[in-house]
Amino acid sequence: MHDCAVDRDHDAVERGAELLKVLGSPVRLGVILALEEHGEQCVHELTDLLEVNQPLISQHLRVLRSANLIVGRREGKEVRYSIADHHVTHIVRAAISHAEEAIS
Repeated sequence: MHDCAVDRDHDAVERGAELLKVLGSPVRLGVILALEEHGEQCVHELTDLLEVNQPLISQHLRVLRSANLIVGRREGKEVRYSIADHHVTHIVRAAISHAEEAIS
């Protein structure tokens, strides 16, 4: 017999693992940090900030949107992206901080 609390915890762990998979790309981390630092950005602004080509940025934006970590807002012909859940910026910053400490 399963305990309901254990099942809920297992589901939360699974969702947490999925979140970490989504964040497991330097480009996606860069997108999150760029949006945190510069606010709402369109694709060409992100390509300039991150020095990554447009198709690659677009691919990573799709992944982040499908995980509900960013949202897009249409403005004329462009879509402007922003962070949907600011908890994710704390996770990204903590991961980077941890990595920097591990090197020291």
